[in-house]
Amino acid sequence: MNQSKEQQIREEREKAWIGDAVLCLFARKFVLRERGCMDAEWFTHLTSNGFLSALGNPTSVEAKIGAIYAEQGLDAACEWMDETLIPLFRKQIANKKK
Repeated sequence: MNQSKEQQIREEREKAWIGDAVLCLFARKFVLRERGCMDAEWFTHLTSNGFLSALGNPTSVEAKIGAIYAEQGLDAACEWMDETLIPLFRKQIANKKK
């Protein structure tokens, strides 16, 4: 059964909406663990569309997180973000310091 383009877009946005929430939780836990405090600059960078766009369309990246969360749970989504987002984040933070 073929979905209409509008339905596909709506479903991606719904997954992205959930994925954004999962990303925010992950980012807050990551920042507290790494920085030992609430660091709004790190949090904002890690969750920004500018950062996510390095991996592709930000909505699609968030939708991927949302889909993993829905299908496999929070731990799997966090593992994906640890493996995919954090190496890029660390690289960008190191480049900022130069």
